[in-house]
Amino acid sequence: MNQQNSCNGNPNIVGCRFSLYPMADSFVDVIKTALASVDTSNVWMETDDVSTCIRGTEAHVFSTLEALLAAASKDGVHIALNANFSAGCPGDSEGDVYLDAEPPKELPVSLKELSSSTYVGSQFALYPMGTADYMDIIYEACKTATEIGTFSKGVHYASRLDGSIDKVIETLATVFKQTRTRSSHVVMTWQASVHSPSHKKENE
Repeated sequence: MNQQNSCNGNPNIVGCRFSLYPMADSFVDVIKTALASVDTSNVWMETDDVSTCIRGTEAHVFSTLEALLAAASKDGVHIALNANFSAGCPGDSEGDVYLDAEPPKELPVSLKELSSSTYVGSQFALYPMGTADYMDIIYEACKTATEIGTFSKGVHYASRLDGSIDKVIETLATVFKQTRTRSSHVVMTWQASVHSPSHKKENE
């Protein structure tokens, strides 16, 4: 980031940089099929050899990620996902046009059913930047996750979230939104696993 860009940020843009890791020989097809089957017209998106970045309104970013994870999970392949969310970054100026997008519509029935019925084990970490009471904000986020029903426990450097894809994404979106009211620059990380063989062992 150069000095000029650091002064041109739009605090309303929410962004997410994520990587999908299908544990299958057909991983390229799984990723490409998921990306092609999801409506990404209301987010700025760029994919390279390492990750995919989406930017836009808060609602569209979380809705798009939910749809992508559900689509990638449809064939039962073990999927791992790493995602970094950010809002209020001083250098975030690309994609301003997408802030005028209409609120997201409900997911297509097939993806909605997958999202509500597919279990995801995950961990998230919240970083409210520049706030002295950041631990209070993090504790409040864990309380919110508990109320939604996805908080499992605290782990080293993160908090555990378990549940269906839609409920975990709802948790992330709710926590992110409430944190933005108390911090001008918010960063959140999320590591997720779907269809892991270890999930079956844990539930036996």
